[in-house]
Amino acid sequence: MHAWLCENPVGVDALTWKELPTPEPKAGEVLIEIKAASLNFPDLLIVQNKYQMKPPLPFVPGSEYAGIVQAVGEGVTYLKVGQHIACLSGTGGFATHTIAPAALCMPLPEGFPFVDAAAFIMIYATSHHALVDRAQLKAGETVLVLGAAGGVGTSAIQIAKAVGAKVIAAASTDEKCELCKSIGADATINYSKENLRDSIKALTDGKGPDVIYDPVGGDFSEPAFRSIAWRGRHLVIGFASGPTPSIPLNLPLLKGASIVGVFWGGFAKQEPKANAAMMQELATWYGQGKIKPVIDSTMPMADLKAAYAHMGSRGVKGKLVMVN
Repeated sequence: MHAWLCENPVGVDALTWKELPTPEPKAGEVLIEIKAASLNFPDLLIVQNKYQMKPPLPFVPGSEYAGIVQAVGEGVTYLKVGQHIACLSGTGGFATHTIAPAALCMPLPEGFPFVDAAAFIMIYATSHHALVDRAQLKAGETVLVLGAAGGVGTSAIQIAKAVGAKVIAAASTDEKCELCKSIGADATINYSKENLRDSIKALTDGKGPDVIYDPVGGDFSEPAFRSIAWRGRHLVIGFASGPTPSIPLNLPLLKGASIVGVFWGGFAKQEPKANAAMMQELATWYGQGKIKPVIDSTMPMADLKAAYAHMGSRGVKGKLVMVN
């Protein structure tokens, strides 16, 4: 097998494409031939030693991937050799093969393409847990999605629409705003040339959004929160812009609003049955055509460093997927 190996987490440039012995699965594990692996923001942080999970060195980055089961370890009964699966194991994806816990593998229904499957779990699980569970989003409510043209942003638009909400998508270019409209956004804000608060006010008749979906952080979080509706819920998804914002605590008091943390990985561990039911609903929605990952482009696995550079330039719309 071959894999992109991180032996020193000082950044993308330190990754090396190496030939390694193909491992055998232990009890509870499966060996997967990787067909596609998507690039997520944590995949950048983890090779810079900036992610909350710090795997022992050396490791193979690539949190999310899809492929074919090649071998099963002792005690694995619900997966079989030749089965198509998607997996989010945190590491291992940027390779030709990997070992993964069978419990983390999602069997793919017939006709679920590997590229879509590799770009599915993290973004849709995060957005469904955020909007449906943590925000208790109701039909007819208004959602403001920041960073709306990215992977989690595009999934949030689709899930909010599936629930029956009105969606305002905020992004940094007109091209990204057009993409958001094409997948269901009711209105858009280009925050590189529009005043965020003025636009929110105009689009909500002064009421503000009921829910803010915020994977961006930085300079956008506080002005967005200052515009939130009474009893609004500001979902803290992540900090893609870099800085972690500091929102004065008198604001949630005055707004009667909530700042809600969203950590899907923690939810999946703490509430596995609820997570499994959610994943089943998401697979059903995919089959019904309600949700479908927006794929920016696919690139050969050997071009991983170029893919990281593309993601770092903030030019990606939807998801980047590496293929073998």
